[in-house]
Amino acid sequence: MNKPSESPTLFIHSIIHSFIVTHMAKNDNPNNQNFNYITYGSKCNSTELEGFLNHVLKKTFVEPPKDYEPPTPVCIWGRHGVGKTQIVRTLAEKLGAEFVYIAPAQFEEMGDLVGMPKIDEDGQKTHFVAPDWVPRTEGPGVFLIDDVNRADDRILRGIMQLLQNYELVSWRMPAKWHIVLTANPDGGDYSVTSMDDAMITRMLHVTLQFDVQSWARWAEAAKTDPRGIAFILTYPEMVTGNRTTPRSLVQFFKETEKIDDLADNLPLVKMLADACLDEETAAAFLSFVKLQLNQLVTPEEIIGAKKFETIAKHLRGLVDQKTKRLDILSVICTRLINFLIVNNTQLDKEQTENLKQFILLDFIPNDMRLFMAQELVNSSNNSLKKLLAVPEIGKLILAKM
Repeated sequence: MNKPSESPTLFIHSIIHSFIVTHMAKNDNPNNQNFNYITYGSKCNSTELEGFLNHVLKKTFVEPPKDYEPPTPVCIWGRHGVGKTQIVRTLAEKLGAEFVYIAPAQFEEMGDLVGMPKIDEDGQKTHFVAPDWVPRTEGPGVFLIDDVNRADDRILRGIMQLLQNYELVSWRMPAKWHIVLTANPDGGDYSVTSMDDAMITRMLHVTLQFDVQSWARWAEAAKTDPRGIAFILTYPEMVTGNRTTPRSLVQFFKETEKIDDLADNLPLVKMLADACLDEETAAAFLSFVKLQLNQLVTPEEIIGAKKFETIAKHLRGLVDQKTKRLDILSVICTRLINFLIVNNTQLDKEQTENLKQFILLDFIPNDMRLFMAQELVNSSNNSLKKLLAVPEIGKLILAKM
């Protein structure tokens, strides 16, 4: 456990510098224009989207009734790199479903979609041979049409028939398959083909937006570099949606996890950041490292402390600076919650005592303390429900019920 720099001058300088860079970028960079993006359906985070898809898909995956009608496809709208494709792929795996993926932007002619014509042996008829990506098994399965509106207009017209009947010319999708599509918003800087109302009304719609708390929990489960998770929790506004997206950040963090000491390798870290992220995010991450904020106390150190007083003293030093750093305390709390829930950590007596002492630290604001306690005791980790037996914590939770 290393203690971050406590120089308020350095911190304030960093904030001023970040503000200037961001302000200049927003005014001088044409990529930061305010576009009137067109999307459809409710706006949701990744957790809400997974719940929505889980509800829709499970009905398809049961035995279809005799009067079977193809299920209504689902279209997920959202900016690039927010995780649309990955969420669908991961959910299919969770549900034990097969997964087939196509990117119609790669299709150059209708034959790529409907298949190629073949003359029968008797020479009397021509039929189409389905492409090799067409699902042939019974399922259940998810058929993902990725970035559908990046296809040209001819391909979109063919896809519209597929959405209506789950069939094209000479092939039909098996009954236990569900079509899911992703799309980038229209009305902005994306090179997309507009879909008319006839196509729009053939689908259920939802729009995925970045949410830092949902992303942090996903990142914990995906074993993302914890220093990267701490950075995004500290500076969520850096996920601009231009070059800095959840996808590009994960690419960057996959590279940083190979570096044990970021501060000793700043030139390399800068090159990696510039390769993946926009200028202001790269500058913010370098400041984050220089201030040693990447070396915050970890969840493992909190619950595994031999002398919790050492942890408490360290944390108090963060909060009681001239410039109060409740944002850093919030990052530590969030990482601790996600670590315990995602990993289903079973706490022994000493670890439970450390967790109790952490939650009851007198410099943790009550709203933060309540949020932590509620998240932990309401999780599926039964060992965390022991916290209800702590009078101070149980009383705090019951008072808000």
